[in-house]
Amino acid sequence: MMARLATGVLVNALIRRAEGAGGSAMVLAKGDATAGAVLLLLVERGANPRFFERGLGPDGGAALIRSGPQLFADDGEVTAYWQRRRARDSDLWVIELDIADGERFAAETMTLN
Repeated sequence: MMARLATGVLVNALIRRAEGAGGSAMVLAKGDATAGAVLLLLVERGANPRFFERGLGPDGGAALIRSGPQLFADDGEVTAYWQRRRARDSDLWVIELDIADGERFAAETMTLN
């Protein structure tokens, strides 16, 4: 059995990498530091919001998986979606990541183990 990184460590690594690459990352909701799930809100220059989360890929390893609605009418719907998810899971981290090619960037960090 392989040890997993604590969620807080993974989130901190993502934030530091994003800032180091010229992007930004913000914790919208802090979850359980040890084993909380992570919901990522990816945007590019504040536009094109989409959600991803860490899950299991087809090979059984960690993968970044698209979640939530594909289109949002406005920013209020984006906020409402993650707040509903958070209301059902108080251990959930919600991270907004604003960087070019955010899906690839997040996958490089979030699928480390």
